Amino acid sequence: MHATVETESSQRGRGRGFGLGLALLSALAFGGSGVAAKPLIAAGLEPLHVTWLRSAGAALVMLPLAWRHRALLRRRPLLLAGFGLLAVAGVQACYFAALSRIPVGVALLIEYLAPALVLGWVRFVQRRPVSRAAAAGAGLAVGGLACVVEVWAGLSFDVFGLALALGAACCQVGYFVLSDHGGDGDDATHPLGVIAYGLLFGALVLTVVARPWTMDWSVLVGAADMNGTSVPAVLLVAWLVLMATVLAYLTGVISIRRLSPQVAGVVACLEAVIATVLAWVLLGEHLSAPQIIGGAVVLIGAFIAQSTTPKAPRDVASHHDDEAHPEAALPAGTAGTPGT
Repeated sequence: MHATVETESSQRGRGRGFGLGLALLSALAFGGSGVAAKPLIAAGLEPLHVTWLRSAGAALVMLPLAWRHRALLRRRPLLLAGFGLLAVAGVQACYFAALSRIPVGVALLIEYLAPALVLGWVRFVQRRPVSRAAAAGAGLAVGGLACVVEVWAGLSFDVFGLALALGAACCQVGYFVLSDHGGDGDDATHPLGVIAYGLLFGALVLTVVARPWTMDWSVLVGAADMNGTSVPAVLLVAWLVLMATVLAYLTGVISIRRLSPQVAGVVACLEAVIATVLAWVLLGEHLSAPQIIGGAVVLIGAFIAQSTTPKAPRDVASHHDDEAHPEAALPAGTAGTPGT
């Protein structure tokens, strides 16, 4: 029994380590979107057109997987549509709309209130306990982000703009919560299928919003300037599609299922830090002392949050397994020992 418990604990530890690695890779991939998108925008593309290229290109890449998991479209249409509307189209549309009314730093900070909102969802809607480590980590991460984006440098109280940024945060909560829907039984929602159809639904919505037929397509055959270096525009689009979208969503959704929405949400705050550092290295945007300090605080917050106990494998196991092996539902160390 003791050996079994140690084996299960070791497996959970490896699973959490793998999940954290995927969460960090997802943050790195998402964080790299800005340094690729900014030169394209400077070259003449509208922000919404860049967003559409990113989503539509990723949807085409994932189309074979959508066909392979086409049964999901019949079994879980609301989940797939919700993921596309919130996690793909909603976040980006609300964020870009917010940028037209309030400073980038303020919009980014409000969007990354999502980890704190995820904790509220878990605690008050799902009525599940939230660890002190996750709560403390989220608080530190939000405070650190305020320094990273230097929110005091362009504070604005445009009510509609703030509401749009908060809408982006709520859509990001949808990303974390909906990504956690999955399991190992007959009703399992395979992450590849969810991402493929989410990108497809999101691209369709963004097509209506962005109206790509008005885009200056000639920009894509030219070059964009990246801090003095000429880079083919199509190469930047490929990076946005393959790395900042396909890889980012794949690793992000799988990490959420390996960890939990609240832990993965705090680790995702590193995206803003990574984006700032990459902009410094690749675009020549210098970092100030408060930004460096804020980045360190975000790292500390993410480290504290990830130390919380991850959800056990039984949380994502099928109900059939619990019925077939009722002892698996007992706390570790008490299976087969009633009364202890």
